[in-house]
Amino acid sequence: PLMAMVPWRTLGALLLALVAQSSLEPAPDRTWGVGVVLYASAFLMLVWAFFSDEWATTTQDQPRSIGCLGQEDSAFLYNSTYLIISLILTLVGLWLFSGNKFNLFNLIIWLAALGLIIKAFWVDNPGMSAWIERLVGFLRCPSWRIEIRRATLPVLAVVALVVFFRVYRLEDVPPQMVSDHAEKLLDVWDLLQGQTAVFFTRNTGREGLQMYLTAAIIRLTGLGFNFLSMKIGTVLAGLLTLPYIYLLGAEVGGSRRAGLLALLFSGIAYWPNVISRVALRFTLYPLFVAPVMYYLVRGLRTSNRNDFILAGLFLGIGLHGYTPIRILPLVVVVGVLLYILHKDSAGFRKRSVYHLVILALVAAVAFLPLLSYALQNLDSFGYRAFSRIGTLERPLPGPALLIFLGNLGKALTMFAWDNGSIWLVSITHRPALDLVSGALFHLGIGLLFVRYLRRRSWLDLFLLLSIPLLMLPSILSLAYPDENPALNRMAGALVPVFVVVGITLEGILQAVERRLRNSATSLVSWALVGGLLLLSSVQNYDLVFNRYQAAYEAASWNTTELGQVIGQFSNSIGDPDSAWVLPYPHWVDTRLVGMNAGYPTKDYALFPDQMESTLLVPGPKLFLLKPEDLEGKNRLKDLYPQGWFQVYDSRYENKDFLMFLVPPEL
Repeated sequence: PLMAMVPWRTLGALLLALVAQSSLEPAPDRTWGVGVVLYASAFLMLVWAFFSDEWATTTQDQPRSIGCLGQEDSAFLYNSTYLIISLILTLVGLWLFSGNKFNLFNLIIWLAALGLIIKAFWVDNPGMSAWIERLVGFLRCPSWRIEIRRATLPVLAVVALVVFFRVYRLEDVPPQMVSDHAEKLLDVWDLLQGQTAVFFTRNTGREGLQMYLTAAIIRLTGLGFNFLSMKIGTVLAGLLTLPYIYLLGAEVGGSRRAGLLALLFSGIAYWPNVISRVALRFTLYPLFVAPVMYYLVRGLRTSNRNDFILAGLFLGIGLHGYTPIRILPLVVVVGVLLYILHKDSAGFRKRSVYHLVILALVAAVAFLPLLSYALQNLDSFGYRAFSRIGTLERPLPGPALLIFLGNLGKALTMFAWDNGSIWLVSITHRPALDLVSGALFHLGIGLLFVRYLRRRSWLDLFLLLSIPLLMLPSILSLAYPDENPALNRMAGALVPVFVVVGITLEGILQAVERRLRNSATSLVSWALVGGLLLLSSVQNYDLVFNRYQAAYEAASWNTTELGQVIGQFSNSIGDPDSAWVLPYPHWVDTRLVGMNAGYPTKDYALFPDQMESTLLVPGPKLFLLKPEDLEGKNRLKDLYPQGWFQVYDSRYENKDFLMFLVPPEL
């Protein structure tokens, strides 16, 4: 019968979820009631499909390797000499980094301590040695022969599509820098002038990884201190996250296809695309969450000590990136506890705790430079986090528990409803996920929940809990609840979110393939994936390159145009010191004007009490001001009656500004 050949429950659940998410898309008459009913119906259909064995996703078995040592009683061996030397060097490093500065000596001490602690616990793997030998042999070969199989073509197509979404129109999407970019570029300038800080203290302080990355981009490309140099670094970080999303998806989902689907939908999605294009530290959060989760999950599943070492290494380095990643150690501990509390860990609980200790030691040594700073400057190191959680800047606007619960509710519903009001990193007040990803994600959450109730797999529960845990840096904004949800502070959660998307679609495809079992199976699978991908691609393209771009243009100020005007003036009839910008409330950051003009450290602000000093500057002069600045216009006319105004017709709506040109005295 036709009904027996078609997985109609599974496809029905998918269709209902798509319609549900469609009903929650922004519209003047949008309400949540219809969407909730449709999602509930989709969930009931999913449960029906699951318990009728129509939808039975592949999961990894629980293979065991005794740490690659070959016998149980060798699992806890380590090299005590290397460990002791590493700990001594770590203590020395704490003192050497007390000046909040990298130098050649303390860098060598740090890297030596890190290398030795890894060597102390690392388990030699004959398979890895053979792989390295093959790689070296391949690189030494005078001629290379690379075969591309037919099965490789879809992978290449996925890579091409993802790279297109991440780099297309990179220079102009988004178009303008904001004040945070000015702070970063000034830090990069200081860095390239020899101020090799560990923690950059400007503007309440920041970890330094992005500054060093941007400095490297500037040195390697020669692009200069500009928005594009920052974008290249963060977009590369976003792209480097994707292989680990693939690996985690394959590890959790039990198939390479699940990993590839996770990579694909995260690669084209508007949320990760926007936070990498905006060129701030935000994308460094998922960059390190992905490998830490992958190595942690694989390490627990296989009891391989080396995976815990790698997880600790990525965790420690990641702590040099973006402040919200400080929640990741909690996620790691929760993962290990969940594993220990489930039957899968029988006989391996003691070893898992031992491996967690190793992970923590490696992470601590990798974190050493910042650890030294934090121990001496806890107030500045923790200010950004504590100012949101506590009352450093303002009293809590209500009872802490009620604010937390409200924030939690808004965060958990943002995938389908409202991703917040921060225009810098989102299209405000729309779902965080597109139509297809949103439907697959919510189906996947239901699937994991039902599957956990039936199988009691620690991994299903960990995947479910990791999402709100990684969102805590936004949820815990108790002093400023209006800042929640913030897609930047919860960016680490996009890793498990898109893994859920990948394994859900993989489950749907498996249901189709098991039921059809004929020559049409492949065609139907391709058609289903192709249709969903087309729908997702079209919407995400519109979200990033049309709607986000338009909203960003409307909300940001056109410092690029002011900078171009000053640059042209300086390179023609004037010079950099004979142009100024009159500050005005809620207008341009005058530091950005200088950066866009080609003068990274020059602030072009001219305050009212400084205007008379311009009379001493010889030659032609240029003043830029906001059209509403009546006081500035009158003051300029009084000082320079021979000057004249001209309106600069901006390409951005409501962003015109005035140019006041003073000719040279005859």
